[in-house]
Amino acid sequence: IAERYEAATDMLAELHREPLPETLPLTAQLTYEIPLFDIDAWLVEIGLMPEWYLPDRGAEVSYERREEFVVMWRMLLQKPAAAPRTWVMRDFHSPNIIWLGDRTGILRVGIIDFQDAVLGPAAYDLVSLLQDARIDVPEQLELTLLNRYIKARRAADSQFDPASFAELYAIMSAQRNTRLLGTFARLNRRDGKPQYLRHQPRIWTYLNRSLAHPALSAFREWYAANVPPPLP
Repeated sequence: IAERYEAATDMLAELHREPLPETLPLTAQLTYEIPLFDIDAWLVEIGLMPEWYLPDRGAEVSYERREEFVVMWRMLLQKPAAAPRTWVMRDFHSPNIIWLGDRTGILRVGIIDFQDAVLGPAAYDLVSLLQDARIDVPEQLELTLLNRYIKARRAADSQFDPASFAELYAIMSAQRNTRLLGTFARLNRRDGKPQYLRHQPRIWTYLNRSLAHPALSAFREWYAANVPPPLP
């Protein structure tokens, strides 16, 4: 439902334009330091692809190719690691968004499952929303909403760089969808939850959208050579 994705996009734009604290009070004596979503964490996540997805598809790669994979990613992830940080809820997608239709504006967007929030680039949660792992988001709607977000950020901050944000969006998309292919393969193989495999073709479509960005040309070639598509 486009209206709901629009409201959720507006909510993220509103959240991301404000400076947010990195330490939160728990009690009068205790505080909580929000952890960083950094390169090491991202590399652990994308490691799920060679560990679980590739063997699941009968395409295990050599040690040298795995090392090449990690080195490529470590270099690319320096860009989002250097980006301004905000709160990242990590699973900001349809199952965790409660529509409150009796309200107006962004107050219609209720959020659950944010207890694992981290500090990271704003693009990550927008990817989670606009490339919904469980619902097909048509590419044209994704682009329309991405432009909607960028316009809202630009209206609030003349220094906001649309091209740089679009690049970060593509990088975080590739990282997230690489992780999800591995996560869903693991849920099937290790946890006996084959129902997650039906989402893999959608994830594959999103991944290839992001790999079309010029900043990811080397990754597009690596994935084409080493990563088979999921079963339909």
